[in-house]
Amino acid sequence: MNQSTDTAPRAMPRIRLATAADAALLAHHRASMFRDMGRCDAATYGPLVAASTSYFARAIPAGQYAGWLAMAGDDHEKPIGGAGVQVRVMLPRPNETGTALTDGPEGIVLNVYTEEAWRRQGVAELLMRHVLAWCRTRGLVRVVLHASASGRPLYEKLGFVATNEMRYSGTD
Repeated sequence: MNQSTDTAPRAMPRIRLATAADAALLAHHRASMFRDMGRCDAATYGPLVAASTSYFARAIPAGQYAGWLAMAGDDHEKPIGGAGVQVRVMLPRPNETGTALTDGPEGIVLNVYTEEAWRRQGVAELLMRHVLAWCRTRGLVRVVLHASASGRPLYEKLGFVATNEMRYSGTD
């Protein structure tokens, strides 16, 4: 039986570490993620891309941000998704059980994004597994993220748990 290319199984993408030269692509993924969640209107999209491109171009070489890109196609040249981690200094604090102190860098996972045509095919999980492996090898003592409703099941599957975090709204 002859399958059309629309229904043929796709090969899993190749994951590669992003460089500062990828700053504009990472920024596109970031702005698209916020747009798709309904948190970025058309007027904000361009300025967000510009500001994020500037940030990534500085933060990647400085070691403050590491990003990964999922590349698809026969030559693995088509970017279909990305994810990243911002490395932050963490103050010394009691460990989870309160029996010892812990300090060291913390990672906040950001910008997990998959192009619509590739969603629900394991791309985000593959990206996240690369992110978490990198965090382990770099000795990050804590990894956190903010989950959208659609992303929460994946993050729970990977071992993330809900915490007591709250966010200040800026209103009294």
